[in-house]
Amino acid sequence: MTDPIDAHVRLDTHPTHPSAVQAVLTGSQARVALTALEAAGWSVAATDVLVLARIDHEEPYWAADTAQHLIAEGITVEITPRLQEAIDEEWTWVNYPMPWLTRSEIREVSSEAQKIHDDIRNGHLLIHAHAHDGHTTIAVGTYLHQGGKSVYLHGEDHLRQVADTFDSLASALLAFEETHADGMRPGPAPLTDTERAAIAARSVFDVTASKPDPARPEPETVPVYLADAGDHDALLDAFLDKHRQFEKWRTWSDDTTHAIHESQTLRIEHVHETQGRETAWTMAAYETPVSDRMWHLTATSATPAPVLQNLLNHLADGDGWDTVIGVPVGERTVTTATQPLTEAGWKHTLTGHGIRWTSPDGQAGIRFDPLTAQAPQSPATWTIWAGPDPDRPTWAITASPHTPSSLLADLSEALAHETGTRQTQPASEHRTRLGRVSLAGWSVDRTCLSGW
Repeated sequence: MTDPIDAHVRLDTHPTHPSAVQAVLTGSQARVALTALEAAGWSVAATDVLVLARIDHEEPYWAADTAQHLIAEGITVEITPRLQEAIDEEWTWVNYPMPWLTRSEIREVSSEAQKIHDDIRNGHLLIHAHAHDGHTTIAVGTYLHQGGKSVYLHGEDHLRQVADTFDSLASALLAFEETHADGMRPGPAPLTDTERAAIAARSVFDVTASKPDPARPEPETVPVYLADAGDHDALLDAFLDKHRQFEKWRTWSDDTTHAIHESQTLRIEHVHETQGRETAWTMAAYETPVSDRMWHLTATSATPAPVLQNLLNHLADGDGWDTVIGVPVGERTVTTATQPLTEAGWKHTLTGHGIRWTSPDGQAGIRFDPLTAQAPQSPATWTIWAGPDPDRPTWAITASPHTPSSLLADLSEALAHETGTRQTQPASEHRTRLGRVSLAGWSVDRTCLSGW
């Protein structure tokens, strides 16, 4: 009977890259596991830490495959719940150029593209020249092994394929130059965003992951408009888990999540990795799936989690989606939207920009601009904010003229009466904002989004 191997591998999602996976090794024979992981395409990122970062976003699938092989070798493997969730979920590429392929066949195409990428990265495939054919990148290169075979490459990232092979480098270069003489450039093409992200993932490791969090003071209860932003990514994930009538979409970029109502007339867009005052959310309603927007609103990255939760809950309830287009925003609409503020004693004033309601402590407000209210496509008839003033907000929500008064009234009610929590940060602490740890599992089976 073979003695068990004293090696333990803990597989988890990467701390900053959306789909990459990290492996932390322990045990007196951890070197055995390290060798096996390197043979499977994992890269050493730190002492006893390896990373699997691919250009096809299939890391959770291949991490599960790796785990099976390690276990078969007698190595103990632990998979964290969040990685297991990513492994279990299935997704498909939106607008995949070969829609006739099955999911497993798509993965085979991606795996071949990954092999080409790895051969270039590891110096096995030397790229002599590249060009752009008006749609994608093409290149010509030679394998330094395999008898010096030269190849013609077509596509980028997970779609890159060997389009042709040549017996000699001379014939390959001649054919390439005849077709792409005008746009031909020496050497490999510039790295794509996906390739750069994979490189970054292999060089970054959360060294604090194994250290206990420092003691923090208890959070204080504050008016909801002063609450912490919290984790917007987790908030959206929880919303989608609870409200199955919304479907998550995967796009070509990992920077953005789209959530679409089953009717395709209500759409939510969340941009990850934005700074506090940058727009992170766009919510919009349409009369039909292909019509212009009836109304929309935006929210910045620092918007408090309870305020954002209020918005999402309203959309999920389906109350007030419909609005009347072409009818001016009147006094009744404004009164309905702001009545909770008036009843709570918010200060009501007229300014050069319109009408303003300000919280009793002066740290939040809502502004209505009657001039822009007459223009249906105006981006900001309503502005909800916290901070010194709406032109220098800590966070802000803007809404178009025909945003339902019921939605605005819900926001007013929350601002006037609800509370949240705020974590006091030690003066010497510098916070680093990490990206999502898991974006695997987006299901897409409809047409591409447009009109945002």
